Amino acid sequence: MKQLDTLREIMRPDEVFPFVHSQKGLEPITDRGVILSLEGVNKSFDGFKAINDLNMAIDAGELRCIIGPNGAGKTTMMDIITGKTVPDTGRVRFGQTMNLLGMSEPEIAQAGIGRKFQKPTVFECLTVAENLELAMHGDKSVWATFRATLSGEQQDHLDKVLTTIGLQEGAKGQAGSLSHGQKQWLEIGMLLMQRPHVLLVDEPAAGMTHQEMDKTTELLNALAGDHTVVVVEHDMDFVRSIARRVTVLHQGHVLAEGTMDDVQQDQRVIEVYLGE
Repeated sequence: MKQLDTLREIMRPDEVFPFVHSQKGLEPITDRGVILSLEGVNKSFDGFKAINDLNMAIDAGELRCIIGPNGAGKTTMMDIITGKTVPDTGRVRFGQTMNLLGMSEPEIAQAGIGRKFQKPTVFECLTVAENLELAMHGDKSVWATFRATLSGEQQDHLDKVLTTIGLQEGAKGQAGSLSHGQKQWLEIGMLLMQRPHVLLVDEPAAGMTHQEMDKTTELLNALAGDHTVVVVEHDMDFVRSIARRVTVLHQGHVLAEGTMDDVQQDQRVIEVYLGE
């Protein structure tokens, strides 16, 4: 009933999704070089320094893993990138031209940064395809979504996303009947419907079976290149399966960065996170 009430609320005819509000001038240059950078970023909460002089640069098309102990600042970092939290100092840039600070969450999402939280948030009372259609990037009301006929281009995009996430055979089935891993893939698909440049993915392997983790590895590797994928994860076996470049956060700043072999052999990383 709770999801049904939520669905009724968002289906008000006078409302549109935050990410489909028209935003003019939000076209970052994202086809080359560094697509996302944080420079000298600091953030404190009641005297606790969650982010401490954080500096990081991620290239377009890269698959970057972010690891670190609890309290290292991983969630706060993603909150800052997506506009949920405003840093005390520093700069956050998207592409070569866009300053994310001062932009709202909907504006940042519209610009092309999508975030998937750890717990899937799909509409279980709708079909898989309806979830994707509801998330489709476009300037239209939620109410109109269920009354409009998809254009050929929109249907092609939806079908492509279904194939990418491996749920094409269950497109007409209710999302509530999916396994935990399949719901994770559906939520990634909902982000893909918005055609993002950057995907921020929070602990995608949590609660998955080994088979689901293997398929998630394939999915994230397939997305990298066309998209920039940033994965925050604690499961080190999963990180090893996808890691191309790894950043280790500790006490709000970058402790180490490099290949998985590099960080595994870094004595500082061993001491604060990986253990002996």
